[in-house]
This record gives sequence, structure tokens and C-alpha cells, in this order.
Amino acid sequence: MAQDQDVTKRLEGQVELLAHALDRARLADYVELQTNTHRLLYLNFFAGVARGFGMAVGFTLVGALLIYFLRQMVSIPVLGAFIAQIVDIVNMQLGRH
Repeated sequence: MAQDQDVTKRLEGQVELLAHALDRARLADYVELQTNTHRLLYLNFFAGVARGFGMAVGFTLVGALLIYFLRQMVSIPVLGAFIAQIVDIVNMQLGRH
């Protein structure tokens, strides 16, 4: 009988630890989010907008820095000639030249 009580107390302790772990993991909030389709779509839409905005700003900054460093290292006419060659190659491939 005492052995059954020890097993019961250990199981109660483990269940209590599991309950605390699930509470800390916020599993109930996650399940609620998965069942609330409108809120899930709303959050995912705005997360996507934020990611897109971040990528646009990041690309703009990186591109501006790249152009700035290219201007410092190489004169712009060299870069312009390179771009002109690319345009000529594209035009030849399209049969316009």
C-alpha cells in the first residue's frame, strides 16, 4: 500500500512538471492560433509585409553602398561602358542589333 502511494506521488510530481513545462511552452496559445484562421492569416500577412519591407530597405542600403564603393574605386565611365556592353549583348540576343 505504501509502495502504491509512492508511485502515485511520483506520478503526480511528473504530471505537475509536465503541466508547468506545457504552460511555459505556451502550447495552448499555439493551438488557439492554429484554430483561429483569421488571426493566423492576419499575423502571417503582416509578417510577410514586414519581411518584404525589410528586404527592400536592406537591398536599397546594400545597393547604395555597393554603388558608393564602386564610385570610389572605379570611375563611372568604366561602369557605364560595362553596362552598355551588357545592353548590346541583350539586344543581339533579341535580334534587335
